[in-house]
Amino acid sequence: MTDTTTATSTGSGARAPVRGRRAPVALARDYGILLVIALLVVGLTLTTDTFLTAGNLRNLLDQMVVVGIIACGVTLCIIAGVFDLSTSAILAVSAILGITVTQSAGVAAGMLAAVLAGAALGLLNGLVITGVGVNSFIATLASSIVFRGVAILLTGGSIVYPLADQLTAYRVMTYTTRPLGVTVSTFVLLAVVATTWFLLSSTTYGRSLYAVGGNAEAARLSGIRVERVRVLALVISGTCAGLAGVVLSSRAGSAQASLAEGLELAAIAATVVGGTSILGGEGAVWRAIAGVLILQLFSNGFNLLGWDTTYQQVLTGCLILLAVSVDQVLRRRRR
Repeated sequence: MTDTTTATSTGSGARAPVRGRRAPVALARDYGILLVIALLVVGLTLTTDTFLTAGNLRNLLDQMVVVGIIACGVTLCIIAGVFDLSTSAILAVSAILGITVTQSAGVAAGMLAAVLAGAALGLLNGLVITGVGVNSFIATLASSIVFRGVAILLTGGSIVYPLADQLTAYRVMTYTTRPLGVTVSTFVLLAVVATTWFLLSSTTYGRSLYAVGGNAEAARLSGIRVERVRVLALVISGTCAGLAGVVLSSRAGSAQASLAEGLELAAIAATVVGGTSILGGEGAVWRAIAGVLILQLFSNGFNLLGWDTTYQQVLTGCLILLAVSVDQVLRRRRR
């Protein structure tokens, strides 16, 4: 991050100071999350014998993939000042449509159809929110219910599978690559992270996202088409959800209407824990992935240590509350 003459949001997720050296509080907010990750890694390394094994680290990466892909899209939405609570429902519909198309047109066509379905449903969300003027929280909450209903109608409440001779090819996301030994799905996550990171930090559209989320009216007066920016953010979020549906259904070799229920909350939680402001205008993709990693480290640690996972839910809730509280305090201090 570089100093600028105005207090504008940047790709690192914090506002640049007007001049001079950055305050310790700002530094702590920007990079304190990396210290938390380091402490968790050290703690798990010292308290378990299996954390740093290759098998556990591969498992940790695999657990991050689906939530991480969704979190990338959700981050863009939150920065732009809108919520997307429909991502898990979009994931389910996309996965079902992907397998349905696969049965008749092949694996490649099916996976492409799933991603395009996610983009289309994201576009529908965007048009409802910007065209009708419905609050994004309510609109996407309602659409998630509708999409789940569509998923049930498409499957009749049953599980759908690729044809027997297509199953091996459809499970491509589970293939292990050499020499790293990680699955194809991990590289998909890396590609999504790189794409959204570049989009947010190095393009005019990325700067527009920060401007719209920071002050929509000011952005409008400066010539930014606020509605178009937010619609595209929701399309990207839907596309990410569709891609996550491909990954999840590829791993399972099937899809059903209840697939990934509640996963949208995990993605939002990771984004907020990572330091993206829930009020919009501040955040970064790397923060979302850091948040995903923290939550997965907690989950992995509870499993390795044999602790009651009920406490994990309590701890996750406390982390979210702490992240939002810190954001509110820092915003008040900047005023």
